[in-house]
Amino acid sequence: MTRMDVIATAGHVDHGKSTLVRALTGMEPDRWAEERRRGLTIDLGFAWTTLPSGRRVAVVDVPGHERFVGNMLAGVGSVPAALVVVAADDGWSAQTAEHVAVLDALGVRHALLAVTKADVADPAPVLADVTRRLADTSMGTVPGVAVSAVTGAGVPEVAAALEVLLAGLPSPDRTAPVRLWIDRAFPITGAGTVVTGTLAAGTVAAGDRLLLGDREVAVRGVHSLGEPVDRAGATARVALNLRGIAVEELARGDALLTPGAFRATDVVDVSLAAEPDDRLPAELVVHVGSAAVAARVRPLEGTAVRLRLSAALPLRVGDRLLLRDPGARRVLGADVRDVAPPELRRRGAARQRAAELAAQPAGPAGAAADLARRRVVRAAEFAAMGWPVPPGADAVGPWLLAPGVLDELAAALPGVVAGYRSAHPLESGPPVAVARRELAMPDDELVRAAVRPPLSLREGRVAAASAGLPPAVQRAVDAIRARLDGDPFAAPDAEELAAAGLGARELAAAVRAGQLVRIAEGVVLAPGAEDAARDRLSRIPAPFTLSQARTAWGTSRRVAVPLMEWLDARGVTERLPDNTRRLR
Repeated sequence: MTRMDVIATAGHVDHGKSTLVRALTGMEPDRWAEERRRGLTIDLGFAWTTLPSGRRVAVVDVPGHERFVGNMLAGVGSVPAALVVVAADDGWSAQTAEHVAVLDALGVRHALLAVTKADVADPAPVLADVTRRLADTSMGTVPGVAVSAVTGAGVPEVAAALEVLLAGLPSPDRTAPVRLWIDRAFPITGAGTVVTGTLAAGTVAAGDRLLLGDREVAVRGVHSLGEPVDRAGATARVALNLRGIAVEELARGDALLTPGAFRATDVVDVSLAAEPDDRLPAELVVHVGSAAVAARVRPLEGTAVRLRLSAALPLRVGDRLLLRDPGARRVLGADVRDVAPPELRRRGAARQRAAELAAQPAGPAGAAADLARRRVVRAAEFAAMGWPVPPGADAVGPWLLAPGVLDELAAALPGVVAGYRSAHPLESGPPVAVARRELAMPDDELVRAAVRPPLSLREGRVAAASAGLPPAVQRAVDAIRARLDGDPFAAPDAEELAAAGLGARELAAAVRAGQLVRIAEGVVLAPGAEDAARDRLSRIPAPFTLSQARTAWGTSRRVAVPLMEWLDARGVTERLPDNTRRLR
């Protein structure tokens, strides 16, 4: 994959952004006939070129008129660097300030200043003024070049400055999941639906399957800078030919996603990049990538704010949002801190939540703090939130547990077992599902992982090691066992069992405890019955009949028939076509 960089223009209308792009690339960025007729960029324009070093750069040309600031935001949202354009004969203007405020709110750190129309007025004062103003933004000290797109003076210098700027951009993560914010969607005869966007991270290839909302679409083909490619890696301008969706089903602001890698949310906690000068309005417009959705605003405390979005967006912790107040023409930057925040129901919950966010660091330490608050979360969902797996976390199947939670569950289980056995003395312990509910865990697998000696898992239950029978039941079982010691196949009948106080529940408890073996309904023998039965059968000629086996065991047909079937089922004996048996 060839390395490509993407840069977006910014600046006031009529300051020559599109003219400079044409001079740099030799391409017409204005796509609409009306734009070319009026000399006014209305929507996003796109052009590209190869710089003298061989580096390829794509330019997203944004409209400069205040009426089209929404379109401008759709163009710069996924772009890592900006080309700020200011005219020498006009200088800093209100729209320049608004565009720079957008770049600052988005946290853009890489920019180049081009002072255009250098053939019309002295560019030096404007270069000095704008450089000073930009120094107070996220862009810091920005290199500046004077240029005249009309005469061509300074165009090579702009290209050279772009080389330096782009060489300093951080390398994008081409292994990251794809989140392609769509800025255009259109049909092509014979090809179907095509979408375009700036690929800020990840890699996309023909044959990939991506999510659009809750549906999966297939990538039929990939184009980049007007040419078909097998795959494109970030950062890149890409056009994807999609299968299985009509252009009418797409809109700017939709996102194509790696399946399972993002969590759509309509409630998000953010931290403002700076304390707002004025009280926040009840509603703002949230911009991210090429998307723009309305949001209700709930200030928590300090810079912490909760946003309720009018439509769910695929957001991750660490995303930078731009909050725009159209009425006041102001913008604010905000960092996403939680895409699955807790409910705020109690008095003082908002203040407590703000304190949590203020104390929560970034990176693995932040992940550890978030996991500690959640205690247990699906690992895939935690990753989709944007968190790395923190050190010391426990993984149990699909679940991720905060350090120490598994130990807490293990410590709590004996009490749960003891309480259950007190209420149900005939049972060795609670079923796993019952223990899960008592521990308020989301999955039985978490209970199984917490079972430690002397507890054990036995027949779907969390059993106590000393899960003895109630005294009266134990005495009755001991009496049966004593009888069977002398005659191992003289199974007591129903009347004898009832007389001993061994009903169905008591017998089931004795079987679970391993003190009796259930051969069939109402037929119980002592442990070791299988070996004893095999031993006696080994002493008679094979094959043998049921009658011969019954004689060898010295028991009745009531016991012999189910005992033989039980041995067949356990693979001790094999039934032959003539209904005789032999030992396996």
